Amino acid sequence: MNLILLGAPGAGKGTQAELLIEKLGIPSISTGNMLREAIANGTETGLKAKSYMDNGLLVPDEVILGIVAERVAQPDCSRGFILDGVPRTLAQAEALEAKGVRIDHVVSIEIDDSVIEGRMTGRRVCTKCGASYHVVANPTKIEGKCDLCGSEVAIRKDDTPETVQKRLAVYHAQTEVLKDFYAQRKLLRLVNGDQAITKITDEILEVIGARV
Repeated sequence: MNLILLGAPGAGKGTQAELLIEKLGIPSISTGNMLREAIANGTETGLKAKSYMDNGLLVPDEVILGIVAERVAQPDCSRGFILDGVPRTLAQAEALEAKGVRIDHVVSIEIDDSVIEGRMTGRRVCTKCGASYHVVANPTKIEGKCDLCGSEVAIRKDDTPETVQKRLAVYHAQTEVLKDFYAQRKLLRLVNGDQAITKITDEILEVIGARV
């Protein structure tokens, strides 16, 4: 089963992708994580992407689609995959379709901007191992220190209030149109993102016909 997770930045796509990996037994392809790893490693792709991400802008299509093409060709995607964070534009969606990438369901996690702003500005990420926390929903046991490795946690530059608002504006202008694109293909499934994490997962499994 090949899935796409849609939703504004901070809607919970990454969290749901991790849970769906366990439920469905297929890998999640998070372009955000792959890009951040490339930035941390100082790769050519990472350097290209960094200036865009730091300013809350979308990374160019050729960079994103290059990463995705490499990933879906790997053996662990033979039974299916979950795309988290791509496509983000109509051009990307059309390019995936042109490449013959089959999609079975497109799940859009629906949530108000005000809720997202509270979620994202409260996120903290370990500067060493990348573990993710939230000052309200999932705080570290020791303030400012990662539970896993003890390193400092910090707010990502793309989680500051100004950048979050800019990212939401970009989402509404460039990515939300994908809902119409996939609705026309009868692939779109809407899920309420403002509820308990486990309930969101259950609803996703329900709408894709894979309740387990």
